[in-house]
Amino acid sequence: MTRPVIAVTTSNRSGWRIFPLVALNVWFAGGKAVRWGAGRPADLDAVDGVIIGGGDDISPDIYGGQIVASARLDPERDALERGLVEETHDRGMPVLGICRGSQMINVARGGTLHQDAYGVYRSSRKIRTILPRKEIWIDDNTRLSRIAGLQPMTVNSLHTQAVDRLGRGLRVAARDTGGMIQAIESVREPFALGVQWHPEHLIYARRQRRIFRSLVMAARAYRKDLRQLRAVDVHARLDPA
Repeated sequence: MTRPVIAVTTSNRSGWRIFPLVALNVWFAGGKAVRWGAGRPADLDAVDGVIIGGGDDISPDIYGGQIVASARLDPERDALERGLVEETHDRGMPVLGICRGSQMINVARGGTLHQDAYGVYRSSRKIRTILPRKEIWIDDNTRLSRIAGLQPMTVNSLHTQAVDRLGRGLRVAARDTGGMIQAIESVREPFALGVQWHPEHLIYARRQRRIFRSLVMAARAYRKDLRQLRAVDVHARLDPA
């Protein structure tokens, strides 16, 4: 069976080192990744799913926030990714958001962000490392709980922003021990999942690999014009976390 093609958006500055790792995760999950970025071709007709990757902060202009002097912004990438999230939803195409990508899914659906997330959630553990040092709790009765199980998960953390008000059709799927939102997901078709951490750096962990596998399963269903959420749920039941 031909592998589903998954577009991966990256920063033009650091994508050269991030993309190969994401692409490896996608390959292990049964897909094939292609790299997209601002100024590069981005044709949704040529792919079966999209990963909105990590990177710089999202400009608050998009959601009505205030500029933070320390923020490093990439408005061209913002425009590309916001448009992709909106169009994938209109097409019914699955999407996975990683860190910044999770935030972009929320913003593109009309949600907002905490620019200084740790200033709001003062009891959340502030760490910045690709090593798994942050504990999160997955909400019951969510798709993420079926994909990765309900056991507390130890993840990495590189973010300063976090989801504030949820966008349309989204729900919280996980929080850290201080209450900060760490994952969001779509409540209806098409498949959309956003995780605040970087599962591509945790490729050795089966529960993290299942996140990429869920996107690939949804992309296969999209290609066949089948229900994506059902395909992901069936796979989770047949191969439980």
